[in-house]
Amino acid sequence: MDERDEYRIEDLAHLSGATVRTIRAYQDRGLLPKPERRGRSNVYGPAHLTRLRQIADLLDRGYTLASIKELLEAWDAGRGLGGVLGLVAEVDGPWTDEEADRITRAELDATFGGTPDEQAVEEAIELGVLERIPGRDDEFLVPSPQELAVAAELYAAGVPLLAISGHLRELRGQVEHIANRFLEFTTEHVFARYLEHRPPSDADAAEAATLVRRLRPLAQQTVDAELARAMRTIATRHLQQHLAPGTPAPQDDASRSVTLPAATIRAVHQLVGPENASVFITAATERELHARTLDALTANPGPRGDVGEKP
Repeated sequence: MDERDEYRIEDLAHLSGATVRTIRAYQDRGLLPKPERRGRSNVYGPAHLTRLRQIADLLDRGYTLASIKELLEAWDAGRGLGGVLGLVAEVDGPWTDEEADRITRAELDATFGGTPDEQAVEEAIELGVLERIPGRDDEFLVPSPQELAVAAELYAAGVPLLAISGHLRELRGQVEHIANRFLEFTTEHVFARYLEHRPPSDADAAEAATLVRRLRPLAQQTVDAELARAMRTIATRHLQQHLAPGTPAPQDDASRSVTLPAATIRAVHQLVGPENASVFITAATERELHARTLDALTANPGPRGDVGEKP
């Protein structure tokens, strides 16, 4: 049906994708202006169609009807909505340059051993690693080809598929915690001033959207750098534990636990704060171990006497 100047409620529902019942519910809640009354008929116009599409777009982005009503009331009061919608679009946009791909069921089976595994496929769909394509039972959408490629490499290295999916679940929870902390941090120190008014003005929303574009890569860059640092440190330590001659086998967590005197704990809390106590104690212990290792090396030079050898 072509868009025109006037619609019956059935025509409006057809064009907007909403049901007649939904349109009437929006009217009752004040989300949609009342139609013009002509005789026994209600007549709707292009503004109603535009409003319905805006509501549908905001609902898709996760907004509640209550928050949508606040936005629309602000817009109707002349405060504007374009900047807010631009900010919403910026936050809702892609946070990676990676592009989705497709994979057939035959290619998927070949990638993971050649034997169909329905349980593993369902796990991948539940985790969002794969997405079904309507009308195509033999093909899947792959939102992150890199993530699927990592799973394939782990499987080829001998990791069972269920172990891979379990690891991904655990990792996802930890990464979501990091994302929440990054957002809390930037909201407190950067975006709080733009969110004092609901909704923000067009100028504030546009400035906030620009900042989102600038800060968007920082989260991934920080995580990449810190992950590389942690992997370098922990992987070296892990290898030393397994390869160093005479190194005792790692003990369980209970046998490694050490109780420090209460006075020591209080002193550490006063020095660095309770939230940093465990990190400080770990760092101090590692520093002492490194110092003793260096002392041992200098006290016991090799056969050639390189250390401390006189000319």
